[in-house]
Amino acid sequence: MLADIASDPTLVLSSVSEGVSLFGVSALLLPGNFESYLEFVKSLCLGPALIYTAKFALVFPLMYHTWNGIRHLMWDLGKGLKTAHLYQSGVAILVLTVLSSAGLAAM
Repeated sequence: MLADIASDPTLVLSSVSEGVSLFGVSALLLPGNFESYLEFVKSLCLGPALIYTAKFALVFPLMYHTWNGIRHLMWDLGKGLKTAHLYQSGVAILVLTVLSSAGLAAM
């Protein structure tokens, strides 16, 4: 149940990630080059903790939906449908999401 409740807010956060991706694509169409935008971001003097937190917030919904999608594919195969397995897979999804998000944000 917790995994289903968490699905809706992460869908909203995923939309935010799509907005950031759209912003990135629009940067390709704007005048200037990548180096000028990189220098602009560096001039903001954002701390590493803020950058890591922002990257984690962007990747978390994507990883949650990826892992939960695999969980749903397993359900389609008829595996893990018992109540005990549902709770175990829900916890596993949350752990995998946090770990993979932390790893990707550290890159």
